Amino acid sequence: MDLPTVAIVGRPNVGKSTLFNRLVGRKLALVDDRPGVTRDRREGDGSIGDVTFRIIDTAGLEEADADSLLGRMRAQTEAAILESDAVLFVIDARAGVLPADRPFAELVRRAGCPVILIANKAEGGAGMAGAYEAFSLGLGDPIPFSAEHGEGLGALQDALREVLPEPDEEEDEEGGGKGLRVAIVGRPNAGKSTLINRMIGEDRLLVGPEAGITRDSISLDWEWRGRRIKLHDTAGMRRRARIDDKLEKLAVSDGLRAVRFAEVVVVLLDATIPFEKQDLTIVDLVESEGRALVIGLNKWDLVADQSGLLKALREDCTRLLPQVRGVSVVPLSGLAGEGIDKLMQAVVDASEVWSRRVSTARINAWLTDALQRNPPPAVSGRRIKIRYATQVKSRPPHFALFGNQLDALPKSYTRYLVNGLREAFELPGTPIRLSLRTSKNPFDKG
Repeated sequence: MDLPTVAIVGRPNVGKSTLFNRLVGRKLALVDDRPGVTRDRREGDGSIGDVTFRIIDTAGLEEADADSLLGRMRAQTEAAILESDAVLFVIDARAGVLPADRPFAELVRRAGCPVILIANKAEGGAGMAGAYEAFSLGLGDPIPFSAEHGEGLGALQDALREVLPEPDEEEDEEGGGKGLRVAIVGRPNAGKSTLINRMIGEDRLLVGPEAGITRDSISLDWEWRGRRIKLHDTAGMRRRARIDDKLEKLAVSDGLRAVRFAEVVVVLLDATIPFEKQDLTIVDLVESEGRALVIGLNKWDLVADQSGLLKALREDCTRLLPQVRGVSVVPLSGLAGEGIDKLMQAVVDASEVWSRRVSTARINAWLTDALQRNPPPAVSGRRIKIRYATQVKSRPPHFALFGNQLDALPKSYTRYLVNGLREAFELPGTPIRLSLRTSKNPFDKG
């Protein structure tokens, strides 16, 4: 179902992200009392009662040179206005109408789509004088509102119902599925936003040489070869010890949420400085969260000895990341648009492996052979007995072993079994879980 689109715009720090979170019913956007927290357009499905819509949270409108970061943020906001069915123009009712509000009110008016004026921070009537002052913007009657406390939602619902078109009820070709959820993560400045812009074919996310431009986890709908994909661009992840700024701590936790929400995570490395300690930490995080994994080697066009380096990096990957042995390592260039099809094929393949189920009969035929080749060790003169195994879950593949004294099984032997499962059932690069279930039968003498 295609929903009508609503953009939230206004100068910085008037409460746009708080309003966005209120309308989507979740804390998707970072909120802080400093201006400029939102830099990219962030989208979500919003609703008030029976009125549903796609909502876009935008960067604060500021006058700036077109080539500067602020100028690029403004261009993103203007693009959002042009593609929207309605605009929520937000002012701070307590501050009243400021000179900075007027040129942007004119910009919104020129766009030609319906505008609803929101006088935010008017809780308890505190900002009513500023709300009345908003009449002077020429955008119609302001709605006194409090995004923080949810005051004014009824009036906003009525206003949206009047201006929004009916949702398009056309059935999704894939039966309404939400698509494969893919998060792109990595260190700051690895090129995540540049890659996503190239994938979707438009400058949808802010990019630039400045590290840390992306602060929110941004979600985008995309289609690759007829398959629906939900892409998540995340803030660059750094070691927590190096993060003093409260806002960046919020951004990192936002990235962690994106990893947990995703089905496949692409860890993007800078091919000119790959496998730094932080890269390994991020892969560890993805594995511990049980997500399918693909490693992208970005900026591959800057590498001289490509064939030699790729061979070396794949060997490094096997040595440094044994917990995801066989993970796909895909060279690409987000800037040049090279390798994206190979990356996406690896993503789809990783999702299939992550979701794979193996029959109990096949697992136990493999187990019998594995135990004969390398029997479990003896503990206190009694050999550990493994009786049978089964797969209890997929996404990621999770196997259970049943037997006696399994709590005494050495880690080296469980690694042997996990590697054997990975190889026998073609489970490369995906996290594998192994549970040990010890028999409680007191008459069992082994």
